[in-house]
Amino acid sequence: MGRSVLILTAILFFIVFASGCSTKDIAIKKIANILASGSNVFASDEDPEFVKVAIPFSLKLMESLLKEVPAHESLLLATSSGFAQYAYAFIQQEADVLEEIDFSASREKRKRAARLYLRARDYGMRGLEIRHRDFEEVLWEDSELALSSTSIEDVPFLYWTATAWAGAISMSKDNPDLISDLPIVEAMIARAFELDESFDYGALHSFLISYEMIRPNSSGNPELRARGHFNRALQLSQNRLASPMVTMAESVSIQKQNRQEFEELLSQALQIDANHHPEWRLVNIIMQRRARWLLSRTDELFLSIPKERE
Repeated sequence: MGRSVLILTAILFFIVFASGCSTKDIAIKKIANILASGSNVFASDEDPEFVKVAIPFSLKLMESLLKEVPAHESLLLATSSGFAQYAYAFIQQEADVLEEIDFSASREKRKRAARLYLRARDYGMRGLEIRHRDFEEVLWEDSELALSSTSIEDVPFLYWTATAWAGAISMSKDNPDLISDLPIVEAMIARAFELDESFDYGALHSFLISYEMIRPNSSGNPELRARGHFNRALQLSQNRLASPMVTMAESVSIQKQNRQEFEELLSQALQIDANHHPEWRLVNIIMQRRARWLLSRTDELFLSIPKERE
């Protein structure tokens, strides 16, 4: 939070006291660059609750700067990923925990998460629009044509735009208009995968672990495909990220009612020492928190088979 306050103070100073428009523009662009590259500050933090309070301030600051530099690609990407990660880590997960305790409160949080995911999607789409003229318009008309113009440099925007969109859909199961966007999301993920399947230490594979199990109109064996993505995600992350294990347990083991695998995967996730990998400290702590919550619900998630009387 202190870093953000200093940045905001610097912005106000330059806006008020800058001697000319060029000086002001240079200052704003420099500050935008700092914010766009500042995600590591949060990623290495060990206190999720502190980050939960700090992130909204940073996101609003990013939005304010984007009004001044609307075509700043790095800032658009940071804002898109920031809203998506905040929605998942701090709003969607709270909604999941609340569901059995207070359904009404859980539903409100899901609505809020959906709005934040859509905000993330829109910033990502703006980035793609800057890189490819009329991208969004063409995407709605012919997704294959729009995506054919993208390159490996577009993968971060494709990933965050698509996963945020998918997050909004998952939070809005009573919204048929939004659900009908799923083919576009799938096409964007497929294109990102085609361009760079190893992106961000297996992030695409981690997403596909869960998506394969719910992919509409899929043929073949979705479990087999999900397991393939799981193994590749572990390989790319060198077993240093808890998220593939938690996703596999939650998306595959529960559906297949494989209790032993479920418990083993979540135990493995909890064995990861988040402090050994500072760049992933926060995400591992958050996913380990989810692993503990899932383990606490094991008896609810798995059907017990009554023993036969002798």
